[in-house]
Amino acid sequence: MAEFRLPPNSVIRPGKEWPAPEGASRPRKVIVYRYDPQSGDNPRTDSYIVDLDDCGPMVLDLLLKIKNEIDPTLSLRRSCREGICGSCAMNIDGRNTLACIKPIADIDGDIRIYPLPHQPIVRDLISDLGNFYRQYAAVEPWLQSSTPAPERERRQSVEERKKLDGLYECILCACCSTSCPSYWWNPDRYLGPAALLNAWRWITDSRDDATEKRLESLDDPFKLYRCHTIMNCTDACPKGLNPARAIAEIKKRLIER
Repeated sequence: MAEFRLPPNSVIRPGKEWPAPEGASRPRKVIVYRYDPQSGDNPRTDSYIVDLDDCGPMVLDLLLKIKNEIDPTLSLRRSCREGICGSCAMNIDGRNTLACIKPIADIDGDIRIYPLPHQPIVRDLISDLGNFYRQYAAVEPWLQSSTPAPERERRQSVEERKKLDGLYECILCACCSTSCPSYWWNPDRYLGPAALLNAWRWITDSRDDATEKRLESLDDPFKLYRCHTIMNCTDACPKGLNPARAIAEIKKRLIER
């Protein structure tokens, strides 16, 4: 009978508990993943009791209150607070999303906050997205044209421009790719939903002349065809985009070739 054992430092331990502030009128428990790879210690979950009557409405407000007023050692990424930059992507209440646009009111019971799944951890809620960005760069996400640059802009019809809707809005938060089982098992070879959505964005752009080159590059059993249309990526996207459809469109174009 086969036996499988996890590495000794992979088991998440119970961590510190921070009590409710004196006089809290609406206390709520927040359970946060904590891990410092350089310490050699196991990951842990710390528990904080926060008064929601003295906190903003979003999960990011909650995390910043913990960091600013309770535990300054907590590490996280954040920037725009408007759902535009993608910096505060994390796993909240079991779903990948952006902390800045996730209302606390949408969560029942204890609030559980973890980093994006299946990624190396820099510290606490900060995932190492180096591989994710390398895959994005691999699809060459910029306009490539063999025609001389015009004096002004490269023109498109209204119909051609509409084809880019639902594609250019990607903010590279990595919520989709880190929710994809195929990406979990093959992160070194499968490009993942975010990179492939951006590849389709340029393939379908009427101003770009590198369509054949782009399709040739993606015609690979791992880069593209590890996608099994599980649809986790579309379900996880906080911007309401559909990476699964973009991947299907790439496959369709390859068949047409």
